[in-house]
This record gives sequence, C-alpha cells and structure tokens, in this order.
Amino acid sequence: MRFAWIDLREVPARQIQAVVDAAVHARMAGVLSADAKLLGTLPPTVTRILADDGPAPAAAPKKPGGKEAKSAAEADPGNSPSAPGADVLLRKFTTQHELDALAADHRTGTTGAPGIPVAGFIDVRDDRTLQLSCTGAMALPYTVIHFADPTKIPLEIVLAAAESAEGKLVTVVDGLEEAAIVFDVLERGSDGILFTPRGADDVFALARLLQATTPQLELSTLTVESIRHVGLGDRVCVDTCSHFEEDEGILVGSYSSGFVLCCSETHPLPYMPTRPFRVNAGALHSYTLGPDNRTNYLSEVGSGTALLAVGADGRTRRVVVGRAKLESRPLLEIRTHAEDGGLVSLTVQDDWHVRVLGPGGKVLNVTELQPGDELLGYLATDKRHVGLPIGEFCKEV
Repeated sequence: MRFAWIDLREVPARQIQAVVDAAVHARMAGVLSADAKLLGTLPPTVTRILADDGPAPAAAPKKPGGKEAKSAAEADPGNSPSAPGADVLLRKFTTQHELDALAADHRTGTTGAPGIPVAGFIDVRDDRTLQLSCTGAMALPYTVIHFADPTKIPLEIVLAAAESAEGKLVTVVDGLEEAAIVFDVLERGSDGILFTPRGADDVFALARLLQATTPQLELSTLTVESIRHVGLGDRVCVDTCSHFEEDEGILVGSYSSGFVLCCSETHPLPYMPTRPFRVNAGALHSYTLGPDNRTNYLSEVGSGTALLAVGADGRTRRVVVGRAKLESRPLLEIRTHAEDGGLVSLTVQDDWHVRVLGPGGKVLNVTELQPGDELLGYLATDKRHVGLPIGEFCKEV
C-alpha cells in the first residue's frame, strides 16, 4: 500500500502546528523532523522519523577473520543521536563505505536507540549515486531518494533493481502532481513519498490523492426487450491510452440510471485489425461512467479525460482517453430491463463489429441481439446534474 511521509524541516514555523494536526487527522503514515521533542508529542498512530543531519556514520572495522567489530555508535553511544519517541532514524549516505555502516547498524540494532529501524537518504545526481541508491534499496528497511533528474528514468531503474527487496522505497517529491506520477511509475510506483507541504491544505489534498482508488462495481444482468434501427446520427469511438483486457470495456447508457458494458475492439474482426485501445461506445448524447462516480456525455470526452475501464467481474481501473472520434453513422437503439423492471437504453452504431458484453464476459455483436438476450450492465441509484450525483427529482425518457 502506498504511503506518505510529511517533512517538517522546511515548513514555516507558523505553519508547523497546523501541518502536524493535519497529518495526524488525515492519517499520514509518518512525520519527519530534526526536532526529537516535537516528534515526542505525536501519537503512536504516526511513524515518527528523526532526521540525523550530522556526519554520516563511520563504517564498522573488520575483526580478524572478517567479522565486524563494534560500530561507531555501539563503541561510543555519544556518536549517535538520542532518539526518544522516534520510530525510524534517517541518515544520509553518499558512499558505499557509509551505506555499509548504515546496513551494519540496521543488522545489529546499534543506531543509538536499540530496535529503531534505519532509513538511508541519498541525493541521486549521477550514475555513481544512482547505483548506490539501488544497493541501498536492497539493504535497508527504508531508502529515501531525491532525484535531481526531473525525468522518471532513474526512478524506473531503482524500482527495477529493488523489485525483490523487502525494504520500502520513499521518493522525494516537490508537489502533488509529481506525487501522482511517482506512484504510477512502472505500474508499481514508489512505495512511499516524502512531501514538504506549504500548509495544512496540502496535507489534506495529498490524503485525497492517496485514497484515489477505483471501486469494485456490482454489475447487473440486463434482458434485451427490443432492438430497432433509428437512422443516421453521430456516434463516438473512444480511443484510450491503455490496452483493454478481453472482458473489459466502458459503461455507456442513454440514461444516468443505467449503463451497458460496451466491449473494446480487443477481439478479432473481419476486414480490419484489432484495436485493443478502442471502444465504439455509442451516440454522442450518451453518458459514460468515470472515476469518483462522475459521468460525462460522450460529446464531452476528449484527450486527457479519465474514464473507468470495467471488467465483466466488476473490477475497475482508471484509463486516460487519447482521443475521441465523432462520425455520422446509422444507429441502433437497444432497450433492456433490469431485474426490477427498470429501463436501461443504449444507442450504438448499427454495425456488426460493435459489441457489448454479456454475463461471464460473453462477446455479443449488437446487430445479432435478440429479445431475451442477456447483457451486463450497471444500475446507478443517483440522479445527475453536470455529471455529479444529486438528490433531486429527475425523470429520463
């Protein structure tokens, strides 16, 4: 599960208490500070990370026979900062020598506060520090990395190198937009982020980002009542930036109360190649369901719009639209009813290669549908205003 640590070291003094209160209230995973007394005031529900900004620890010398001697902290506890109330001790490393010392302290529990895990911090600016960060990610329980390169290629390299590591990778970000990107790199993303907020509002915005997951939907079986040709109209093909699975599509309907699961062009077609990124979705007036229980008209969908890809088992994921194609085509109206008798209608292009999904992910060509056939759909109880759920009277016919 992804998590965030709030860094207090550069938060203005007048904002610190508000940021701390927000971090606790929003259930941030951790708070980082160089002030041990401040950390001591935090509840145990928050991981308290004490930053040791002093010199990096000396590596432990080897005893005859290759065994490690006592570390600097173990030999002289005065070399290690006191960590009352801290749960993790953060220390910088810039060389393999310093990383070895951190790893040794982690193994032997000699951080100056027995039992406290060690986190290593490294500033990645070149190939040497990049390779060192990869080694650290394999050796430490937490590795906190600041990348000087604004691209995410170095992060991809560390994620790949640490794929099998038990420790957690924490990436320093400079804003909410970068946080969202970092969590998606190589699909897996960074385990956590280190974020310096400007105020309490930033903390709450970050909490909303961390909670931004797509829901599992309870799909319903719809029974076809009628199919009729309605003549020429404008329909929309939705081309996403993702591959659809064979049992995935998007939810489309003429009414905001019900949607049909429209199939992607993942399955073979005569006369043309498959287009696994595309859904021939329906007439431009139709609703389609997106994240956060919000709908869009297909006429509004365009490059950058976020929609829900929905599987036949109700699983969902966020997909981004690359483009939408609006073209005039003959249209077909499909009227269905749910088990409670509620009407669910869909208007699509009148063409054999346009498909919808039935129970179990069965692929059905719309021109071959017959009354009594079963489709998969989703029933929404909310009425809509500008795509948002609203509790008011609304009748659609």
